[in-house]
Amino acid sequence: MAAWRMSRSFLGSPLSVTEARRFVTTFLIGWPVVEAAELIVSELATNAIRHSATNRFGGRFHVMIHAQHDRVWLGVTDEGGSRSPRMLSPDEQQESGRGLLLVGALADSYGVRGDGNGRTVWAMLLVEPVATTPATPRAGSGASSA
Repeated sequence: MAAWRMSRSFLGSPLSVTEARRFVTTFLIGWPVVEAAELIVSELATNAIRHSATNRFGGRFHVMIHAQHDRVWLGVTDEGGSRSPRMLSPDEQQESGRGLLLVGALADSYGVRGDGNGRTVWAMLLVEPVATTPATPRAGSGASSA
């Protein structure tokens, strides 16, 4: 399978999170990591809207998918802000802020790059190879060699 990339920008609105999820599931349909990818992008897009300048009037976030035969890289770029994303520990008692904890649990690796002017939070999902060996008919299974 050839490597490919896809990206799209979204308005910095809570309604755009649903669109971002649909974007990811449309392009990853049939991939074994599609559900994890959908949850990850949902969390990262929500974080971009809640915790960055993306939430200002006219703000945008950008979703990127880079797929290879054995991995899918997802990134959400926001418009920056004064605080850098960080993972809360499971015992911290806050109503929000557990998005990166979920991303860390679902992804094989993740990280943040950028600064207060814009940053990308990314996650990598490894794809288990699918067995492509053709099935061999068993004796007595109705297959004939006529």
